Amino acid sequence: MLESFSEGFLLGLGAATPIGPINILIMNMALKNYKTAVAFGVGAMSSDILYLALILAGMISFLNSPTFLDIVGIFGSFFLLYLAYDIYKNRDKELQTEQKAIKTKNLAKIYTKGFFLTLVNPYTIIFWFSIAGYAANKDLDIAFTLAGMMSSILLWVTLMPYIVHRSKHKISQKVSLYLSLFSSIILFGFAISLFVDVVFL
Repeated sequence: MLESFSEGFLLGLGAATPIGPINILIMNMALKNYKTAVAFGVGAMSSDILYLALILAGMISFLNSPTFLDIVGIFGSFFLLYLAYDIYKNRDKELQTEQKAIKTKNLAKIYTKGFFLTLVNPYTIIFWFSIAGYAANKDLDIAFTLAGMMSSILLWVTLMPYIVHRSKHKISQKVSLYLSLFSSIILFGFAISLFVDVVFL
């Protein structure tokens, strides 16, 4: 049980820490507001849980369909383009957000964005298929492996934005602008790359 939990914890860190669309968006949000960054990260994690539950429920043939993955990929590329534009549009937003604005933030909307972005990412499905196969081949306890993975992912989506948010006083408004522009360009690149993979490869 401890081995399964430990392996799951390490697998979760391996899935959560690479710099991809989710982490770029979490870091960008954390510069302005910690709660929105966490809400986005938890939304993404919830989508992970949903896909894994579907795989374990036996919907493998449907989720592994090339047509389904292509449709998901096309939706995902357009959603990434939307998020890239949203960051670019708000690139000049002040780091020191007023307390009143923070309280009225629609965290449910941010959560939904995180959930949907992960949901329309075909790489998420492929990753969870790989994990399911890994756990089966190593004869790991699936429940403890999942518990370990979710623990490390939850730790990452709460701790990483906290560190970024607490460090924001060291970042000038000009640097924040450049970071937003960089994030927007990177997300645009991910969107185009995903679209090309789905349509042309």
